[in-house]
Amino acid sequence: MLRRLFVLAIAIVPLLSTISIAAESLPKKPNIVFIMADDLGYGELSCYGQQILRTPNIDRLAAEGLKFTDVYAGSTVCAPSRCVLMTGLHTGHCRVRGNQRVPLLPDDVTVAEVLRDAGYVTGMFGKWGLGEPGTTGLPTRQGFEHWFGYLNQGNAHNYYPEYLWDNEQQFPLVGNVAEKGVASKKAIYSHDIVTDRALGFLEGVGDKPFFLYVPFTLPHVNNELRRATGDGMEVPNYGPYANEDWPNPEKGRAMMIHMLDRDVGRIMDKIRKLGLDENTLVFFTSDNGAQQEGGSKLEFFNSSGPLRGFKRDLYEGGIRVPMIARWPGVIEAGTVSDLPWAFWDFLPTAAELAGAAAPQGLDGLSVVPTLVGEDRAGHPQQQHGEMYWEFHERGSKQAVRRGKYKAVRLSPELPLELYNLETDLGETNNIADAHPELVAELEDYLTSARSESEHWPLRKRQRRRK
Repeated sequence: MLRRLFVLAIAIVPLLSTISIAAESLPKKPNIVFIMADDLGYGELSCYGQQILRTPNIDRLAAEGLKFTDVYAGSTVCAPSRCVLMTGLHTGHCRVRGNQRVPLLPDDVTVAEVLRDAGYVTGMFGKWGLGEPGTTGLPTRQGFEHWFGYLNQGNAHNYYPEYLWDNEQQFPLVGNVAEKGVASKKAIYSHDIVTDRALGFLEGVGDKPFFLYVPFTLPHVNNELRRATGDGMEVPNYGPYANEDWPNPEKGRAMMIHMLDRDVGRIMDKIRKLGLDENTLVFFTSDNGAQQEGGSKLEFFNSSGPLRGFKRDLYEGGIRVPMIARWPGVIEAGTVSDLPWAFWDFLPTAAELAGAAAPQGLDGLSVVPTLVGEDRAGHPQQQHGEMYWEFHERGSKQAVRRGKYKAVRLSPELPLELYNLETDLGETNNIADAHPELVAELEDYLTSARSESEHWPLRKRQRRRK
């Protein structure tokens, strides 16, 4: 509670001059839009090397802004990645470290709270995953004044649910009938109404600065539908891909990415139409790496690009994600950065942009100097010594990046694997035996990188029964 009171007390106090934006060089309190896809792979955008699918609206963001090559999600699955994004704490320290339904507590301070207390109108439209009905983890109890969508990741599998949440009330989607996550009657596709609500929020913000968080569900699969039919890529139709000579799950994946791109375009068109373009910073990313759970195959579209692995891995394909930032007149168009940063850096970045104080004890660093240039930011870009992840399904995995080196441990009792990302982006050559001193240092780091969690202790890998 003391931590929260501290934030409330100083949320609108400017940062110290050594870490603050130069007031004369940047607009004050820019609008911040954060659009996040669900299970979109590093290689599934044409601006990141995709050769078959086309994503013209997202590509335009990259052409008009800054494309990052070395940005990481908070985790390799949904809920913990979102917890990291909201709280500025990596998975060694944050409240929610897995998909078990553990809610945020009142002492958890979110980026929405920091921005709301700095005078921003805050709205979220999409998938939450950090608190069930009646808990302290609800979006409306964690800084969002307006929210519409799914509360948990399980319900979000179904694109034709019988209801969504409108603030703290159920909003019926009349005409949808579903049982155990599989729709028998389909009238309203959830992604469409979520996008409409996000557009409505933009129309209603008026002259106040705003924070719009849009965690779309696309292109996540409907796992229950996949178990029932073998094809979990739930779409209204196959659109421009209907006549392709592809398996239906591949058409479905392609159509999901098409709809995602289309509606990023709709949001950008609305921002331009409302005259908000020049003072709005837009981020686009994904919550983790590409999935291989809906009947489609990663190899079909080369969804992970040059990276090893996919969702649920701590190899690069599970956690390295696309990240684009666009701010006309401030961010230089068509630029590329290889700065390594991660979701836990978003909160301090947003706080600095808003002229607000971030909570003490975060794992994140502001990336404002990289976004706008060190001269305009008024201070140099800090970089992480190490970046840390842990994941808890069928045992516990850990990973750490230090500079060009990346270490992965697949279970607490197993040795570290070590890779040089500069020369081996695909993590194919384990060089641990050649660098015993570095391995020893990273072993020591892993012992101190996390705090204990009653919900997520480190566990040995569980052996599957034959």
